[in-house]
Amino acid sequence: MAQAQVLHDFDLALSHVDRGIDQRLSVRTARHPSETLDRVWARVLTYCLFWEERLVFGPGLSDPDQPDLEATDLTSVRTLWIRVGKPDPARVQKAADQNGRARIAVVFESPQRLDAFVAAAREAKLTRLGRVELIALDPELTSALARVEDRRAKAQVTFVGDHFYLERAGKSLDGPITRASI
Repeated sequence: MAQAQVLHDFDLALSHVDRGIDQRLSVRTARHPSETLDRVWARVLTYCLFWEERLVFGPGLSDPDQPDLEATDLTSVRTLWIRVGKPDPARVQKAADQNGRARIAVVFESPQRLDAFVAAAREAKLTRLGRVELIALDPELTSALARVEDRRAKAQVTFVGDHFYLERAGKSLDGPITRASI
């Protein structure tokens, strides 16, 4: 019998200084049976980083060709396609080709995974990945957040430039955002 997905609820106070966002978010996401809590937090932080109206969690691990997060406009045209983790560069290029007008981003769990992706894409001569936003989170931050296994979490998340600050249960954490391009 397959394991069931576990729902996680996040009560988030989001402040994105550069984008002028101050928003209270109630986020619910399902944790795939094979997913680590570090990756759940990576998806939640990505949700905060890219937050906009109509941003939702996609099927992610359940369907490798679909995004982990996506947004659509009022006519149901996809405007944002985001993958979290360690995707195949050829699949990302295919997604970029299929979602021509959408903003495409890949968020990695560490700068090392980001560097490996860039190296693999360059080796494969995948030239159409130039418009894809490539971002890495600080693995120490997601690891620190995952140490407390709680299906309900409350946190304050603040982004300033390429750095984020997080307060949860009286603990303050922060970490850089690393960017790269092909």
